[in-house]
Amino acid sequence: MIQNKTDFAELHWLLDTLQSIDVGVVGIDRNRNIQVWNGFMASHSGMSPGTVIDRTIYELFPEQDLEWMRRTIDSVFLLGHKAYSSCEQRPFVFRFRSYRPITGTTDFMYQNASFIPISGTSGETSHIAIIIYDLTETVTNKQALESVNHQLTNISRTDGLTQLFNRAHWEERLNEEFQRFCRTDRVASLVIFDIDHFKKVNDTYGHQAGDEVIRETARVLMETARTTDICGSYGGEEFVAILIDTPVNNALIFAERMRSRIEALTVKYDDVEIKYTISLGVSELNRDTPTAHRWLEQSDQSLYLAKSSGRNCVKQFIEPVD
Repeated sequence: MIQNKTDFAELHWLLDTLQSIDVGVVGIDRNRNIQVWNGFMASHSGMSPGTVIDRTIYELFPEQDLEWMRRTIDSVFLLGHKAYSSCEQRPFVFRFRSYRPITGTTDFMYQNASFIPISGTSGETSHIAIIIYDLTETVTNKQALESVNHQLTNISRTDGLTQLFNRAHWEERLNEEFQRFCRTDRVASLVIFDIDHFKKVNDTYGHQAGDEVIRETARVLMETARTTDICGSYGGEEFVAILIDTPVNNALIFAERMRSRIEALTVKYDDVEIKYTISLGVSELNRDTPTAHRWLEQSDQSLYLAKSSGRNCVKQFIEPVD
């Protein structure tokens, strides 16, 4: 008698625990009908046990991937082996709303799931227990950390004024592009340009106006470049563009387009309108270029030629003939 009371108490404790634990528990029989639906499932689905018992998951959740669910359940019944679902592969098994709609960053619950075979007296799998784990907080925390790391990475390689790549980063990319050329012979060109008479802009309109001119120049550069090109700030009023897979003739077209767009541009700051021009130098990477540093020097020399030729023009680097 005491043993029976003990068994009953243990069963009562087990059932109470099943209802109160913070994981979902679903039990289904061989007919795929639900036989167990604990408090977690009832709370997050909005369906009480009385409304789901002896009904199938497929009927109750038609919006989920039924083909995947059927394959998973059938394989567990057939093989008697556990199956798992990770939120990294499949965000959820049951689409439940996030229980933190105001402070949360997602509108659904990320879930891991285990499909556990339960054997009857014959040794054959008679039921499957589906255990649902709420991974929303873990996933969203990871996403937040990745977002912060991404932002920090961007900050570390971005020039604050122009939002272009800073010198350290684009010089690293310049070296990478040089090494790629050495391996593959895939052509690239480098464009360097600066704002003509920029000191006069600062002296006439002030440094804040000068900063606005620099920002507008960076904006035009990004609009003119392709997404594959590498645009950076050389410092102050000087800029670079590494044009991937671009021979010098196409680079000259790019540079002339930049020159004409800046010449047509009017920068408005407070009550003044500022007109200005740029000078540009272009150098194609080739087998006669010994280092990435020399490639940079060649573009710099062609920029100097553009400045000494009257400004507001594009000049190409040409190796002097001995």
